[in-house]
Amino acid sequence: MPLDLNEFATKLLRCRAQLQLSVAEVADATGIPAIRLEGFEAASEQPSGDDVLVLADFFACDYRFFISNERLAAFEQTDSLYRIHGSEFSKEDRRNILEFIFLCECEHQLEQELERRIERFEFTPRGTFYKGQGADAAGALRAHFGYSPNAVPSDVYADFRKLGFHVFRRRLVNSNISGLTIRHPFAGTCVLVNYDEDIYRQRFTAAHEAAHGILDRDQEFVVSFATESTRDQKIEIRANTFASRYVLPQSVVTEIPVTEWSGAEAVHWASRLKVSTSALAIALKEAGQIDAETADRLRKARVPAHLKVDPELNGLEGRSLERKRELLERGLSTFYVDMCFQALSKDLISARRAAEMMLVDDFELGEIATLFGRGVRSE
Repeated sequence: MPLDLNEFATKLLRCRAQLQLSVAEVADATGIPAIRLEGFEAASEQPSGDDVLVLADFFACDYRFFISNERLAAFEQTDSLYRIHGSEFSKEDRRNILEFIFLCECEHQLEQELERRIERFEFTPRGTFYKGQGADAAGALRAHFGYSPNAVPSDVYADFRKLGFHVFRRRLVNSNISGLTIRHPFAGTCVLVNYDEDIYRQRFTAAHEAAHGILDRDQEFVVSFATESTRDQKIEIRANTFASRYVLPQSVVTEIPVTEWSGAEAVHWASRLKVSTSALAIALKEAGQIDAETADRLRKARVPAHLKVDPELNGLEGRSLERKRELLERGLSTFYVDMCFQALSKDLISARRAAEMMLVDDFELGEIATLFGRGVRSE
């Protein structure tokens, strides 16, 4: 089937507009002359196969998106996202979002190729009390996973991935954005957690965004801000309640053997329960264990960084720890990288495709393979 030049031009224009790039910037980054790019966008010039591959690589998408009228992308969601929140996203963060969506699409493909089992979980909110809906949903999901009333989830990222949610952490320039949930047309629920946040806060944000994935299925996207937003307060309250009750159920809070709360006690128990002192203070106040004044005082205490353990970095040290942390900042979770190498070892993808999926070159692919104790066969 011949390439539809008008469709190609429209997609290329939209890709460039979403990243707020000029033709000259795309030309400098891709090596394709500006006059040729202008011809593509005017639907007056036919791109070569290499042109399509280069542009697909630059815009972090499957090349088939550019050449097939049937290939879906998350354009509608991101168009709406930037139309409403455009001022919140810099060029760098727009690139971060683009690559996050690409990783979600690749993870979806890998799960299908590897025939990974997804646990189905459905929850229908009842009534109009949003906090109650959040609490009920958290209880239902904890029951689904078989958690006892006093159990504290050790790895919430693993939990939500079991549901088929694509959960990635990546450092964003705008530190006021805690997380983002996008309903992808074929990959499903995609969750981005800002890696710039505190480790315990990231854990809470992941649960908050998962709540949007479970409870706000009619939303194309939801952006969660670190500071309060006047938009969609009800669904944000519901998501916060879900997150709080999922990671720190009230049955745990009410059984903490402390009668006189100090900053030191707050740090000890927050560290033990893997939550921030702020989240602990809120939970204690809602459970009637402390008053508002004590809650404000406990929020000011801080858990030392060395006491906080990232579940995806647990047990690592030295250079391995630093290197995997660098990968997480770029969105490359251990879960995702492992799936890439599984698919590579089973000849489901090539080494070149594995590198593409991980947004790296051949040299860095070899380095990552060594870090994960894997091998890469020469092609």
